[in-house]
Amino acid sequence: MSPAKKPTKPIFNRIRLLRTERNLSRAQLADAIGVNVQTVGALERSDHYPSLDLAMNLSETFGLPIEAIFSRTEFTPMSTQIYPGGNTQ
Repeated sequence: MSPAKKPTKPIFNRIRLLRTERNLSRAQLADAIGVNVQTVGALERSDHYPSLDLAMNLSETFGLPIEAIFSRTEFTPMSTQIYPGGNTQ
């Protein structure tokens, strides 16, 4: 997406985390959602924002609601969601 077309508010995502959790390569994810490997990389780096259709494909592929994959605010690390106090012992 060109800088002129980028939304004024950023869109954060968990694509890389979800892909690696599922042991998918970028090529495997690209094949599953119908894009090329470079697009997956650009999505993971937030260099490219997905269309609604692509976001829905990702949602279906990961079996998660779109809100679990994309957000207007940064996601907190999963460890702080699981262990809010930070003390695991």
